Amino acid sequence: MTGEVAELQARLKAFARVREWEQFHSPKNLSMALIAEAAELIEHFQWLSQDESKSLTPDKLDEVALELADIFIFLLRISDELGIDLMASAQRKIEINEQRYPVDKVRGSARKHNEY
Repeated sequence: MTGEVAELQARLKAFARVREWEQFHSPKNLSMALIAEAAELIEHFQWLSQDESKSLTPDKLDEVALELADIFIFLLRISDELGIDLMASAQRKIEINEQRYPVDKVRGSARKHNEY
C-alpha cells in the first residue's frame, strides 16, 4: 500500500480501536455500510440530467465529496480487515480490464466484454 493510503488506513484503524468499534467492523458489516453510503451518494444525483450532474453547486459538491470520503473510508477499512492491498488490486483490475476491453473493439461503446 502506498504511504499516504497506509497512513490513512492506520488512522482509521486507530479511530475504531480507541472507540472499541473494531468488534463491529467485520467485512460483512463494513460492506453493508459501504452500500448504504453509496446509496447516499446516489441521492445527490437522482433526477439530475447528465449535464446537471457535472455542474454541482459548491455546497452540493462539498456534500458529494463527504459521501465519497465515507465510501473511500469503508473501502479502506474492508481491505485492511481482509489484508488486501487495495492499490495493488486496483492496478491488477485495470490490467484485466485492458485485456477484456481492447481499445480497437470497444472505443465509444458501452457494451460488456461478452457482447462484442
